[in-house]
Amino acid sequence: MVTRRLHRIFRADGRTLIVACDHGMISGPDTGIENLGDTLEKVIAGGADAVMASYGTATRFAAQLARVGLVLRIDGAATVLGPKGGPGAQFYTVEDALRLGADALCVTAFPGSPVEEATLTVLAHVIREAHAWGIPVMAEMVPGGFDSPPTARTVHSVGVAARVAAELGADWVKIPYVEGFAQVVAGCYVPVVVLGGPHQDAPEATLTMLEAALRAGAVGATIGRNIWKAADPTAMTQALVARIHGSA
Repeated sequence: MVTRRLHRIFRADGRTLIVACDHGMISGPDTGIENLGDTLEKVIAGGADAVMASYGTATRFAAQLARVGLVLRIDGAATVLGPKGGPGAQFYTVEDALRLGADALCVTAFPGSPVEEATLTVLAHVIREAHAWGIPVMAEMVPGGFDSPPTARTVHSVGVAARVAAELGADWVKIPYVEGFAQVVAGCYVPVVVLGGPHQDAPEATLTMLEAALRAGAVGATIGRNIWKAADPTAMTQALVARIHGSA
């Protein structure tokens, strides 16, 4: 069952572009996702392989999401209105994901942060339960936490974070790009996708980062803001897909 579901997300070449559309759980109607149905249409038209979405999005936009793989975010943290720095928590269950027809789950952990153990515990718990039902899990590993300075994300810390996710049983890892990314990939025995990070005004910055990650051995990307905040989300999706799947 894990293999069948993975083929809903990864193409035959073993690569994928997952468009992250779960940001509204924290930021609300951010620019680019105010009209989420329209955003989904644009990125799906651009050739996205899968969409990462919240429970509410997966419920409300089920017909649109049926055309792509669905990676369901089942954890969460404080919103932009709340206090920062908490460990987050598991909001939904594997059974919820099964009812929605999710192909995979996403859980975030913050190795190297004060809440490291709590977030890794949630990740391990979800992986154990998900695998019992044949559902794969993408571990989003963010060394130091979302608000950590760039200096906290070294090739060593990112490499450790990726390997920890593999050791806990994640089926693939979403991780920040750093110089020396090939070392990160080499030390992680499950597939690695690069995350998009903060919004870049110039699309070339995201494309250049992606190409460097692919050359280093990444099998794709999970990108949100740098797609749906672009002037043309469909064209941006197409450009990323072309690079990931070798048609550029």
